[in-house]
Formats: sequence, C-alpha cells, structure tokens
Amino acid sequence: MSVFVKNMRGESLMPCSPRKARLLLREGKAKVINYTPFTIQLTYATGETVQEVSIGIDLGTKHTGIAVTSENKVLAKGEVEVRQDVKNLLDTRRAYRRGRRTRKTRYRKPRFNNRTREDGWLPPSIQSRLDNTFRWIDRFVSLVPHPTLTIEVGKFDAQKMMNPDIKGEEYQQGQTLGYHDVRYFVFARDKYTCQVCKKSKDKIFNAHHIIYRSHGGSNRADNLITVCTDCHTHENHQRGKVFWKWMVEGKKLPSYKEGTFMNIFRQRVFRKYPQAKITYGSITAPRRKELGLEKTHENDAIAISGIKQIDKVVDHSFKIKQFRKKKRSLHEATARKGRKTKNTLSKRNNKNIKQLNGFYLNDRVKIYGKLGYITGFTGTSMAYVKDIDGNYITKPNKSYKQINLKECEFLNHNNNWQYSENN
Repeated sequence: MSVFVKNMRGESLMPCSPRKARLLLREGKAKVINYTPFTIQLTYATGETVQEVSIGIDLGTKHTGIAVTSENKVLAKGEVEVRQDVKNLLDTRRAYRRGRRTRKTRYRKPRFNNRTREDGWLPPSIQSRLDNTFRWIDRFVSLVPHPTLTIEVGKFDAQKMMNPDIKGEEYQQGQTLGYHDVRYFVFARDKYTCQVCKKSKDKIFNAHHIIYRSHGGSNRADNLITVCTDCHTHENHQRGKVFWKWMVEGKKLPSYKEGTFMNIFRQRVFRKYPQAKITYGSITAPRRKELGLEKTHENDAIAISGIKQIDKVVDHSFKIKQFRKKKRSLHEATARKGRKTKNTLSKRNNKNIKQLNGFYLNDRVKIYGKLGYITGFTGTSMAYVKDIDGNYITKPNKSYKQINLKECEFLNHNNNWQYSENN
C-alpha cells in the first residue's frame, strides 16, 4: 500500500512508495503523523506537482469498499466494517431500565412522550453506521490532493422485491387486504391448521415467528406460521426442538432491512457529498468484469473509481473494523451466584475491565506469531485475543481461549478501530 504524504503546511501531496517513505524518515526529511493509514509529513520545502486522483466508494450496510487510483495505478484499496450491534445493545438497555423503573419508581407519572425529535432524526443504529462510514470517506479524501469522488449507491423497492408483479394501487393495499390483521391472513393462508401437529379441530391458534423476534425476525406475513397453543410451548422453542429447526434448518426468509437502509444512505450521500459522482451497481459490474477483477468490495471500489486499465496494483489491502471499546452495563441479566450478602450490598461480577497489567481493551499485540487485538480480560493475568476477522487466537494444542498477558508482545494502543494490512 502506498504511503500518504503531506507538505510542511499540512496539504496533501501525491502518495509515495514505502521504500521512498523509509528513506525520507531515515534522513530526517519527514516525520510520521498517522499510522492508520500510514501518513508522513515532509519537513522541507519541495515541489508540489500532482496528478489526477480518483476515489471509488462501494457503499454497503456492513462493509464499505474504498480504492484510491491515479493514472492506471491502484494506490490503495481495502474495506471498512462498521458495528452491527447498536440496536441489540439499545434494546437490552431499554429492558433493564424499564425493569428498574418498575421496581424503584412504581408510581411515577409516564414520561414517554416528553421528547421532541429534530428534523432528519434517524435511529441511533442507522445514524452510527452513517457517521462512521462518512468519517472514513472524509479521511481518505483529505489524504490525497483534489480527488474526484465517485460513490456507488443503491435504490431498492421492497414491495417490488416481495411481489415482482405489483403495480398501481396495489402498493397501498398489501398482502392483508380484506383481513382484520396479519394474524387472520396467516390463519387463512394455512387453512386454520396447526403446522406442527396438522390438526385443525377444537384448536386455539397463535401466529409463530419462524425467525424469532429475538433473532431479528420481522412481523411480516412471510415470517409467520400458524401453530396451536398445545404445540406453541417454551420447550419447542429451545435449541434442537421443532421451532429452532424451522429457524436454523428451514427456509431462509429474505430480509428487506438492508434495502431500506441503503435507501436512507442514498439520500444522505446526496446531501453530504453534492460534488460527488453517483453510480449504481448495474454500471459497476460490467466495469469490474472488463478489468478482470473478482467480486469483492475493494475490487468494486476500484471499478467505481473510473480507472480504464490497471498497470500497477498495490501489494497490500487494508481492513478497518470498528470495535466496541466502552462496554458499559447497567445491570447483570443473571445475578452473581453464591452471594452471602444482600443483593443491595453484594459486589457485581468484575466484568468490563478496561485495563489489566498495563494492557488496555483493543490493544494490538503479537502472540504465537500472529497479530491480534485484546477483546476482554479475565482473572488476574489472562485475556482474550482475536484477530481482525473475529477469530480467537489460542495457545497451540489447547482448547481454552484465555491467553496469559505475559506471553503477549505489546505493539500499540488503539481507539475503537482496528486496522490491518493483508497481502
């Protein structure tokens, strides 16, 4: 991957090769100002001739491909992965707070409708992904001189995806037209027959979620099935039972959340980057095939940048992954076992430790010849270490995941981002 360069005034110059950067640093003609990505600043005046630079952005709900190209050369390529757990964490916090209010302030007047939302408000889970994606786009735009920014967006019609023949007023009618609600539509579709025991007489029916609500299942009719109360039990929901098998081994229902998110993303891109060129996937795919590239986010970004042919490609690609560093918890879902004092006086489990023996969460370390990141601590000298792909690094020939901190070689501290370069 090329090294980004800035002049003495902090303005961007053309990237250079890693070898050139090492020589400049060794001779004292440059200094390091950033490691992610690696950026140097010159300490002497120099010529500032620049070439045309293009940046291609392949937007996605989870991964965003980024590529920097100039004169048939790929200067940098890689992808950014943002967090997907914000909604579940907010749901958990909401449940804990609701339980606490019920216990502690039983007679407090309701205050659920005393907040106003400003225009353009988005749910925190969506806003988080937007802000962090825009942050890295802005970062790479600031590292090269006067780039041409090209962004691929998506436009999705969720109802058309569910029913390709839909048209006209059918958009306002939906599947449940003529029924009291979705449940009665599901019962009629299944002919008022339990789909577990196949019985229909003298039964009370429930609408069961094939993909559990706790696993992100929706309330669409496609995700509901008729089940009688005799079969709709707690036991049948457990791992290995009939409902679990339906969810895991059965038909995978299509999800339309990503399409909705990309529609929101597209509108925000128009406002955030009015100067950017906009393209779509139907244009990117033929370009990528003409360049002879495989289907990946970073290769899509190369095609999006508008490069005509590829004469030189960098050896390494980067991967940037967001990490949840501040692990706050209001209450434990399961109280500490074996306590001998009252619950109000007992100490909670010693969890969410931010540092131990000089190591901090998300520190980059080297262990057993591999590079990893500390994701948690346990005991008085042990830690959990994962690589950037989320795989645990364990001791050879051992099954447990804990690693002694004495065996870890500290490399550097990190904020809530992980950065690596791969061949």
